[in-house]
Amino acid sequence: MISSSGKKGYRAGFVAILGRPNAGKSTLVNRLVGQKVSIVTSKPQTTRNRIQGVVTREDGQVVLIDTPGLHDAKTVLNRQMMKEVAAALEGIDVLLLVADASATVPASDTLLMDKAKRFPAKTILALNKVDRVPKQQLLPLLDAFSKAHPFAALVPISALKGDGLEQLLREVMKLLPEGQPYFPEEQVTDQPERFLASEIVREKAIALTYHEVPHALAVSVDTWQETPKLLRIEMTLTVERASQKKILIGQRGELLKKIGTQARKELEEILAAKIFLGLYVKVAENWRENPAAVRRLDWRKELEFLEKQED
Repeated sequence: MISSSGKKGYRAGFVAILGRPNAGKSTLVNRLVGQKVSIVTSKPQTTRNRIQGVVTREDGQVVLIDTPGLHDAKTVLNRQMMKEVAAALEGIDVLLLVADASATVPASDTLLMDKAKRFPAKTILALNKVDRVPKQQLLPLLDAFSKAHPFAALVPISALKGDGLEQLLREVMKLLPEGQPYFPEEQVTDQPERFLASEIVREKAIALTYHEVPHALAVSVDTWQETPKLLRIEMTLTVERASQKKILIGQRGELLKKIGTQARKELEEILAAKIFLGLYVKVAENWRENPAAVRRLDWRKELEFLEKQED
């Protein structure tokens, strides 16, 4: 078959990436894409939306869908995150499970294995962080996963170091249908720049705060004004309590300034523009239990909201 890309045997399709919090899903997506499309922190449940990263090669195109980590959902926010996981599974061609080799065995991870058993099409297991596991423990672990489910492939990788990723892509490509690419060759994600910008700010804030602040934090873009010389961005960082606001701002505003400086520098590199970044902090009590506030975290819903405001 010759696709519209003009290449015989060209393959293209969607691959949902599922795993526990901190399994390394976002690191894997960024590595495969070749640049940051999904933020990464050491805190669990950093990813809240499904985010697409596009890998285009000579022989095909893989659309990777990064998802929130699998967990027991108790708040409105957590339930929305698990809805994002369910939405990511709709219409995909391959399910890619990512497991932390240093912290899991099939018998103890019923939530992960249940997804594999329920998915009707082909499933690949990427056993991540193998650099943390002694070699003598790796083979028994791979054997345990192979016995737990008939995976199409089991690939040991280190997303952080880049080990095994070429083999993983080859295994994924084998399972994709022949067809035309879904995105232009130069496109690496479907998310708007304003959403990526808000995520970069949230990433820096998460990395610099502690206790309950990272989980209670939401970032929204208020102003996005482009001029020939400057991109002016203003954002609001929302937390649930006054004590969290105090932590986020820091003594004499130093922490908020540090967050802004780190985010601005990275955004200037990504967007290739000189940026003015203004950050403001507000309190919205228990926003994680407010369905309307939670829906606004989805950039797709936020775009709909902005379009209605313009009409």
